[in-house]
Amino acid sequence: MFAAVAQEVGHVLGADGTTIFRLDPDGATTVAAHAGAQPEVFPVGSRWKPEPPVVTAVALGTGRPARTDDYSQASCAVGDAVRRLGWRSGVAVPIVVEGHLWGAIAVGTRRERFPADTEQRMAGFTELVGTAIANAEGRAQLEDSREELRVLADEQAALRRVATLVARGVPPAEVLTAVAHEVSSVLGADGTVIVRLDPDGATTLVASVGAHRSELPVGSRWKLEPPVAVAVVLRTWRPARCDDYSHASGEYADAVRRMGFGSSVAAPIVVEGQLWGAIAVGTRRERFPADTEERMAGFTELVGTAIANAEGRAQLEDSRDELRRLADEQAALRRVATLVAHGMPPAEVLTAVAHEVRHVLGADATNIVRLDPDGAVTVLTRVGDHQAELPVGSRWKPEPPVAVAVVLRTGRTARCDDYSEASGAFADAVGRIGLMSAVATPIVVDGRLWGVIAIGGRRERLPADTEQRMAGFTELVGTAIANADSHDQLTASRARIVAAADDARRRIERDLHDGAQQRLVTLGLALRLAQESVPEQLIELQTQIGRVADELDGTIEELRELARGIHPAILSEGGLGPALRTLARRAAIPVELDIRTEPRPADRVEVAAYYVVSEALTNTTKHARASHAQVAVEQRDALLHLSIRDDGAGGADPLGGSGLIGLRDRVQALGGSIEVNSPPGDGTAIVVELPLQPD
Repeated sequence: MFAAVAQEVGHVLGADGTTIFRLDPDGATTVAAHAGAQPEVFPVGSRWKPEPPVVTAVALGTGRPARTDDYSQASCAVGDAVRRLGWRSGVAVPIVVEGHLWGAIAVGTRRERFPADTEQRMAGFTELVGTAIANAEGRAQLEDSREELRVLADEQAALRRVATLVARGVPPAEVLTAVAHEVSSVLGADGTVIVRLDPDGATTLVASVGAHRSELPVGSRWKLEPPVAVAVVLRTWRPARCDDYSHASGEYADAVRRMGFGSSVAAPIVVEGQLWGAIAVGTRRERFPADTEERMAGFTELVGTAIANAEGRAQLEDSRDELRRLADEQAALRRVATLVAHGMPPAEVLTAVAHEVRHVLGADATNIVRLDPDGAVTVLTRVGDHQAELPVGSRWKPEPPVAVAVVLRTGRTARCDDYSEASGAFADAVGRIGLMSAVATPIVVDGRLWGVIAIGGRRERLPADTEQRMAGFTELVGTAIANADSHDQLTASRARIVAAADDARRRIERDLHDGAQQRLVTLGLALRLAQESVPEQLIELQTQIGRVADELDGTIEELRELARGIHPAILSEGGLGPALRTLARRAAIPVELDIRTEPRPADRVEVAAYYVVSEALTNTTKHARASHAQVAVEQRDALLHLSIRDDGAGGADPLGGSGLIGLRDRVQALGGSIEVNSPPGDGTAIVVELPLQPD
């Protein structure tokens, strides 16, 4: 897996070499994978002690992405190896597993330097590696993804509330206070302030929420100096953070220390191209997550818009329209995020996304296509006019300059505003629809290109920000597909385990019946014959042989019971009905049966139903203190419906004991459902639904 990731990173970034280092307990690193020229320089398994300015050392020391464009001053063995490879520039990004620094991915190039977005592009790969290491492809990963989407839905809701205030023309002071509250809530900050940059270079605090507001009251003025995050923002116009205030000086830094903040992040507020001020959040925790700056961006944009609205009545209506658009966009994203968080099927999510994108961006047509192994694409969703031109299920091989084709080749967002030079069946269909401009964005699932969302318009060209506005929808689609893949893989794995166990049970039962059991029966017959052949005067010998034969008969009967417990032969031979009747006859309490199962369901379904009833009756006998039980089995609506009820003590814990948990796993592995209702003192009811023909 590491080798594949290293090759993919090197390929995507055009690196001359890619190395994955694991951080060892002694502070050294071990090469987990290396791709590129001269693999003998960084052989897998070799150990190194990188030191700054080597990017791996910086990334591991700070827990942040790092780069260097000059290895001439690197004095450690890693630096020597890099110089032998001729690399002039390097970028490293940390790999974090379950909140702990695991290692880093580093890339090198002989070119002058990597592009500025290299760290960001590597982030997806480091997340994939961390996920693989944590083995979160099962249920835990699914729940984590859903929690992440719930967080995203909350963030989108907060942005929508603020956008609604701005669209209504609420005074900036009220908007600023609302933003401060929403940012604190969304980011889990202990305090949030908004400052305005004054003409003399000082700042005025215009909003403050959180603990110790008396330290930073609204209306107070401050002269800030680096490394205070706000001061850095006001000098650079870029987001900044400070995770150590021990060396910061000035009254503002003193106030921050008194509040106990150990980490802060600030983002600029830009109004009509001019720096207006900044938003800053602080925490008493060790540090804010790495994506905090990015998550603050949406709020700073809304603040900037609110301030711009208040600075000129002539621009007010245009700004309100823009904010209504933004509010609609955030609402659309929230609706889609909610679908994904609820685990809706990808097909339903794709359809919802196509409709939302078309509505939000004012497109005349929206297509979502999947990239097939042969390089063609299949249309999965189509919204808009002329449905017959690009019907759902149709397959195409688009060629550049068609926007979809460019995305498939580059993995990046693309647009086409002139189809006059485009050729091929796909371009002809676009022409018949009458589209003049199209924008397409990639759908990436687990670091790989999965497909494309494309929109088209009959206007001269789509707006310049279309690509950026589509990004949120493609991310949600990718997450929905990844969640579905994880869920499908988990279900398939469980089904394989259950099927293998059932096959093993059948094989053991068959081996016992055809092997040991038959041999013991034959031996018993031989003993009986021997007993009859003993002369009458040897009565004691006859008696001894008879006792041995009786013991052997008992052993054979115990073996039959054991074989039935492993896998009842009557289930395979006679089906579910006879098998359940046998269970009922052997039960320690009266069991009322109502069985309607014609024709027979699939073998896996019969086995699952049998063990559900068997385990339920066993639990009733052992724990429920019941006087009787009822079992009903019915085929209806392509499902096998089971219900097992008793009049016992109730109080069964659906999550306690391996029996019920095992039944739940077996049922869910077939795509079924199980519900246990056991109020204390009112008996227990188990209701199960199984598909008659599971996938």
